[in-house]
Amino acid sequence: MMNYDAALKKLREAGQEHVLRFFDTLEDAEKEGLLKQIEKTDFSVLQNIRHRGVPLTRGAFSPLAAMELPEIEANRAQFTKTGEEAIRAGKVAAVLLAGGMGTRLGSDLPKGMFNIGETKTIYIFQRLIENLREVTDALCPVRLFIMTSEKNHDVTVRFLKEQNFFGYPEEKVTFFEQDMAPACDYDGKVFMEAKDQIATSPNGNAGWYVSMIKAGLDKLLREEGIEWLNIFSVDNVLQRIAEPAFVGACIERRVECGAKVVRKNAPDEAVGVMCLEDGKPSIVEYYDLTKEMMDAKDEKGEPAYNFGVILNYLFYEPALQRIVKKELPLHVVEKKIAHIDEEGNEVRPEAPNGCKFEQLVLDMIHELDSCLPYEVVREHDFAPVKNRTGVDSVDTARELLKKAGIAL
Repeated sequence: MMNYDAALKKLREAGQEHVLRFFDTLEDAEKEGLLKQIEKTDFSVLQNIRHRGVPLTRGAFSPLAAMELPEIEANRAQFTKTGEEAIRAGKVAAVLLAGGMGTRLGSDLPKGMFNIGETKTIYIFQRLIENLREVTDALCPVRLFIMTSEKNHDVTVRFLKEQNFFGYPEEKVTFFEQDMAPACDYDGKVFMEAKDQIATSPNGNAGWYVSMIKAGLDKLLREEGIEWLNIFSVDNVLQRIAEPAFVGACIERRVECGAKVVRKNAPDEAVGVMCLEDGKPSIVEYYDLTKEMMDAKDEKGEPAYNFGVILNYLFYEPALQRIVKKELPLHVVEKKIAHIDEEGNEVRPEAPNGCKFEQLVLDMIHELDSCLPYEVVREHDFAPVKNRTGVDSVDTARELLKKAGIAL
């Protein structure tokens, strides 16, 4: 483990000596924890603070046609057959992105542990695993990778074990931790979350595959012959996971990635939209959609940029091996970052006060040669839990679950 002198040298080179401000006041275990965190923290990402407020350069956007519901229904039997064969052969795995906390829901626990039930206890993790079991109980259990973070790993593992993984076979569940990135003020100085803890946050939804490799899980993928990875967020309690028709459509169409999409409910709905960027698959964020793009029509007279992503993707793992060494853009995101001040007092800002650094899955998709936007019915596949009330909230998700016949 890194000693004090080595830690000080690393911090001095990065201009972050203040991290050790309270070191002499810490207990031995706290000192050890802070030194470990300093050792593994990549402070070089903080140099990107100079890009704050500067939009990343994007290419020329053009529409990317989705596979719409009529085409899916016409081919559902064949797609399902192909997908079921791949699942039974062990070629499909699921990856749950669960590194976040339930802060926006008013909880200090991991987001997946939030109770969305009304008359009984129903956890977000429970709903997601039950959705996965709808497929696997009829076929065979797929490998389920669960990505946690340093903020929630221990409590997540303990919780799921106490709940017996909600009926999912424990031997098929593998945990790994997402890489974290330091959070800083507008001058590039890292915040301290506590006297013995640097403020950090998960490094974005594109970091999952690199984190898997760092955890040595690429060996497990090879050993088990896994070719397709269905990544999905912890937000959406209604999504279908490892759905055979979706898997089969991607295999039949020979694409490197599939993306579940829903038809937008308004031209300016706040969702990212599948598209082409300089001829390669990509996602244009809603705030980058120009009026011209929102007004554009396809050959059927419908909006050309009409399908929003729901963070449920199927990746062809050999294609990820090809792009994994490429450096993805780092997005600088302004956030409200809780921290302690120079006196050690807790500060909870009411407005953005610093930056976090994230790599996004849209940049990952843009490195691939092909992507199939696959339409799903919003009411059947999309019930995000992002807020405590209002839009995309616990309340709206509950109503959608009830409409789907799920007792709460």
